[in-house]
Amino acid sequence: MRYALGMSAPPRSIIADRFSPFGTTIFAEMTALANTHRAVNLSQGFPDFDGPELGKRAAIDAMRSGHNQYAPLPGTPVLREAIAGWASRVSRIECDPDREITVTSGCTEAIAATMLGLLNPGDEVIVFEPYYDSYRACLAMADAIPRFVTMRQTENGFAYSSEELVHAFSERTRAVLINTPHNPTGAVFSEAQLGEIANLCVKHNAIAISDEVYERLVYDEHSHRSIATLPGMRERTVVLSSSGKSFSLTGWKIGWAIAPPELTAGIRSAHQFLTFAVATPLQHGVAALLNDGEHQIQELVSHYTHTRSLLGEALQELGFEFSPPQGSYFILADHSRVTEKLGLSGDVDLCRWLPEHAGVAAIPPSAFYSDPRDGSKLVRFAFCKKTETIDEAIRRLRAALSNT
Repeated sequence: MRYALGMSAPPRSIIADRFSPFGTTIFAEMTALANTHRAVNLSQGFPDFDGPELGKRAAIDAMRSGHNQYAPLPGTPVLREAIAGWASRVSRIECDPDREITVTSGCTEAIAATMLGLLNPGDEVIVFEPYYDSYRACLAMADAIPRFVTMRQTENGFAYSSEELVHAFSERTRAVLINTPHNPTGAVFSEAQLGEIANLCVKHNAIAISDEVYERLVYDEHSHRSIATLPGMRERTVVLSSSGKSFSLTGWKIGWAIAPPELTAGIRSAHQFLTFAVATPLQHGVAALLNDGEHQIQELVSHYTHTRSLLGEALQELGFEFSPPQGSYFILADHSRVTEKLGLSGDVDLCRWLPEHAGVAAIPPSAFYSDPRDGSKLVRFAFCKKTETIDEAIRRLRAALSNT
């Protein structure tokens, strides 16, 4: 077909090929359904209550004191010093705030900057699935190749197969991407599991990218340990975290990457062209929380322990099957008995049915697997909500499901 003067051919594709497999994030779709049906939103993982006054006051004071221009590329000195202190106290990681810490726009940007700054096209990265959805998109941006290791439900929660993990490593492995405490399974990697991963990293000269945003949200007898503290790993590990989960300030988007200088150089190379810097006064607010907000975290963990029990007991009563999550703030449950009674076929059907018929929104985890069939029998509920929100969700679920 010929085009007349002044006319142009239509674009061949509006979306770049690297993003075409991903579409709209499942969080946006489920939140839209929740809003349409005025459902209690237990899908997206954000609290429905505000973060601590300590941080907000420090951020406001910073604004009033004139801290309103660009922060330095690595982050404000006061926040990098606070992160170094936090890492030492919480994770036993000693780090240089000037040479080894980079402040980012949430942990999501830290993930992207790490992958873009440290991976080359064709590099292979081992990813445990189910995974946080940005992992695959960031790997696609870096033209890296994911090699998936599937975590499967056991009597004691979700765990990976050691044999499958060993098989995933090769001479092409550049990195292994770890998330502990894990979203969405709630698993906390044991010291034995971390040791196995560390040994394979050393053997194959691979780096570890460790997403530890839920580092403080652990329950019962479980405890978090960073893989960076294992022998041979400090010099080959990037530790990623943020203030959003520990202090219920997801909208502030203040995260960070801790890595040895050689790896930090790559992260900062990418960070400077992604965001360069993030909100200066909010960095001051987070610094105050990291320095003096320990009691806030203890109160938060106590609250989440309570909401986890409330929601978990109700879900089990209604036919969902799961092991209590060891960390994070999600319950990943097998819905087979429930969907069978409802005449539904999988997680997506259930999560589209729930907002309309039960007034509750959840997430279909098949979106977090390379093969969606591996997650089709599961559903994810977030318990990072007020007690009254969880109570209302339970009331609605019981009304919709008790007689099915």
